[in-house]
Amino acid sequence: MAATSAVKTSVTELPESRVRVDAEVPAEEVERRVQQAARQLGREMRIPGFRKGKVPPPVVIRRLGRGAVLDEALRSALGNWYLDAIDHAGIVPIGEPDLDVGDLPAEGQPLAFSIEIAVRPRAKLGTYKGLEVGRREPHVEDAAVDEELERLRDRFATLDTVERPAATGDHVVIDYLGTIDGEPFEGGEGRDQLLELGSGRLIPGFEEQLIGASAGDERTVEVTFPEDYPGGLAGTEASFAVKVSEVKAKRLPEPDDDFASEASEFDTLAELREDITARLREADEARIDREFEEAVLDAAVAESDVELPERLVHARAHEMLDDTLSALARQGISKEAYLRITGKDEETIAHEAEPEAGTALRREAVLAAIVEAEQIEPSEEAIREALEPVAQRSGTDVEKVFEQLHSSGRIDRVRDDVATRQALDLIVRDAKPISVEQAKAREKLWTPGKEDAGEQPGRLWTPGSRS
Repeated sequence: MAATSAVKTSVTELPESRVRVDAEVPAEEVERRVQQAARQLGREMRIPGFRKGKVPPPVVIRRLGRGAVLDEALRSALGNWYLDAIDHAGIVPIGEPDLDVGDLPAEGQPLAFSIEIAVRPRAKLGTYKGLEVGRREPHVEDAAVDEELERLRDRFATLDTVERPAATGDHVVIDYLGTIDGEPFEGGEGRDQLLELGSGRLIPGFEEQLIGASAGDERTVEVTFPEDYPGGLAGTEASFAVKVSEVKAKRLPEPDDDFASEASEFDTLAELREDITARLREADEARIDREFEEAVLDAAVAESDVELPERLVHARAHEMLDDTLSALARQGISKEAYLRITGKDEETIAHEAEPEAGTALRREAVLAAIVEAEQIEPSEEAIREALEPVAQRSGTDVEKVFEQLHSSGRIDRVRDDVATRQALDLIVRDAKPISVEQAKAREKLWTPGKEDAGEQPGRLWTPGSRS
């Protein structure tokens, strides 16, 4: 892997899939960061004879002392130096590092620090080409076509006002005013709101308390905001004064040729059903491709030998939990709310995720070993092709994205991802699909993971047979 900075590294392998990376930041890079930190500090200092924000770095260093400025430089730069050291060392870290910064260097001296961290395990490959793997045929049930047709009818449904109490599935037009401890709160008021009872759109318990209401009825709805509710209302009890002005029943169009011509480009219901069937079959074929791909990879894993220390698996499980918490945070759900909802602590959740973490680590190790064994080196064209979705999302040119990643030293990570994808494509292309019936028959003789001396290992894997 190409270096992305002047950081020099050496790697020492340790037991249990851990390494120590000894890194050295050259003196000139340390000094550049010291000057940068001094300029930043100088923007906030007031010193007689200098305008505010214009104190030069040498004066800042003399006034505060080199040690204090160097300490500030480390706080801002050490994270980048750590990433540079990891990239330069060519390792794939897992979990939290143990970072040790030695004595702070004197002027003109380099900075030395070390990182001890778990890394992706190595796989001893077995057979990974020509694997025989069960692959099912696409199939579309009539019931699935009926469900799609019902969803389409629902989209073209009309709402008719009715003079009867509201039932689940009906729509009601309501005005409401919410209060907490007798005081209205922001966002707690609505007028002429159309609500489908049973849709689950509102706070749990709200819609259920309107079942049986008729036009003109007024009801008091008592609810408690869920623990994951954003905006500071989580767990709060509220009261809503609700007035029902209308009850509307949904009327579905008849499933006939007239409906088909209105809802689609087809003239008959039979043609519409044929189109729905074709689309469902296409979706099932895509699912089969994903199942087969995963099954081939797991077959290669079953043929390989990967040692997974418990500490490593637990570290990956924590990474997976952190990813989940970050995704929830983007949805406005805090870690504390998530833990309250699950009723578990972080360690318990991580422990429960260990089987999935172990599976992920084995797959990654095997694919990395295949990349090495096959000497897979993605072309620049393949990398640019992989960046096209990123460019489209950001509304920019692929070449610009490529140059940005290259200049920031992150292009090697993209290259590794593309190489991994190509390794997976290689073993999937070379695999031999067999019928589900054959797969089931052979599984009676062999199951991945058996290690009895008398058993002959096979090359079989079926989707869903093991996570």
